[in-house]
Amino acid sequence: MSRHTKIVATLGPASSDPQILEAIIRAGVDVVRLNFSHGKLEDHIALATSLREIAARVGRSVGILADLQGPKIRVGKFEEGKVTLEEGSPYILDARCELGNRERAGLDYKDLPRDVSAGNVLLLDDGRIVLDVERVVGHEIFTVVRHGGVLSNNKGINRQGGGLSAPALTAKDMDDIKTAALIGVDFLAVSFPKSASDMYMARQLMLAAGSQALTIAKIERVEAVAALSEILDASDGVMVARGDLAVEVGDAAVPALQKRMIRMARERNKLTITATQMMESMILSPIPTRAEVSDVANAVLDGTDAVMLSAETAAGKYPVQTVESVVRICLEAEKSEDVTLDREFLDRVFTRIDQSIAMAALFAAYHLKVKAVAALTQSGSTALWMSRLNCGVPIYALTPEPATLTKMTLYREVYPLLIKQMQSDRDVQLYEAEQLLIGAGVVKKGDLIVLTIGEPVGTTGGTNTLKIIRVGEQQAPAKA
Repeated sequence: MSRHTKIVATLGPASSDPQILEAIIRAGVDVVRLNFSHGKLEDHIALATSLREIAARVGRSVGILADLQGPKIRVGKFEEGKVTLEEGSPYILDARCELGNRERAGLDYKDLPRDVSAGNVLLLDDGRIVLDVERVVGHEIFTVVRHGGVLSNNKGINRQGGGLSAPALTAKDMDDIKTAALIGVDFLAVSFPKSASDMYMARQLMLAAGSQALTIAKIERVEAVAALSEILDASDGVMVARGDLAVEVGDAAVPALQKRMIRMARERNKLTITATQMMESMILSPIPTRAEVSDVANAVLDGTDAVMLSAETAAGKYPVQTVESVVRICLEAEKSEDVTLDREFLDRVFTRIDQSIAMAALFAAYHLKVKAVAALTQSGSTALWMSRLNCGVPIYALTPEPATLTKMTLYREVYPLLIKQMQSDRDVQLYEAEQLLIGAGVVKKGDLIVLTIGEPVGTTGGTNTLKIIRVGEQQAPAKA
């Protein structure tokens, strides 16, 4: 059984070894994430090179996602590496402090004193430590500890309710965008965007660097939730980044927001990645908790394109077992999905010929119970539109463009295949597509398939033809 939902795995010390990297690819990873919060330029280039060599040897298409660090809103380092904060005790956050101690901590984000005022609540280390702001004097923020605990080097800071003014793209991010373009990544994830303009800027910087990577907005701020519609319009997809988002909006609000984001993205033909703590216990355990199984399955049933693993594969003890567990959960959840294609068509209006052909292919495939839908595509747009609706039939995207092939690794229910350069003769091209599907073991003689193609052949955005054929009944064209 083919898996619809894609898996994104973060690379790190636990998965950088070529043998482990090959094992997680064979286990089912579709896209790897390079976390630009860690590592050097040389590390990222080496990982990308190793990944491509392994994927080619294994015979799988694997995409690469570069995840920008974004603004570092964190405490600084401590003299002894950590301190223990006691409930009710005073504590100072000091923008000029170099090494923290029991009385005060430094700040990587020097403008924090300008962004907060008396009465604000600061959440440190993903909300594990809570500080009430009493007053701000110059570069010092005077607080009282509401919930204490151990605070160690470089832990994150959020203001409850959002409102920090740090820009989404830092100078480091701008340099990292050039690195991402040099590597040739397929996706660029932008951390902490507040508005559509942040995403437009990231796209322009990528284009200027010579990259056509798809942009993914990480929804982590209260402001981003309020501007979700505009951010979606300015992006190719969104990541439901549940860690920082939960700290800013409250953890109880996140499940409903997750469903809303995925629904809105699918309606706008955008991609979605659901992330953060999906299999957190498997960092140290070979099996997931029942709650984690339900969490992954719920994201699948929400219609997410992909689920993402972070520390589980970057630093965990069981990276391969974690991927295998996610594959198993996705397959089981997908068995229970309802196919309601006719109902989903009711409120949709199609004004483009290529999009109308894509929707007609789904409708025909659903009602004729065909074996597969095959979209011959230059840009991947036809396959993306098809993947927004569940027709219960696997979608095979055939493209001669290597860059398009790896971009489609994130599309739910789409299986990309590389075809030889597009032929000028439509019949020759359709015959070669049929032979490719047969060779891949997708279909066999007598199966019914739906094919879409554009005429003249090879024109981007030109899909205008739908053909329903029975495998094996076509004669090989004279030019084939």
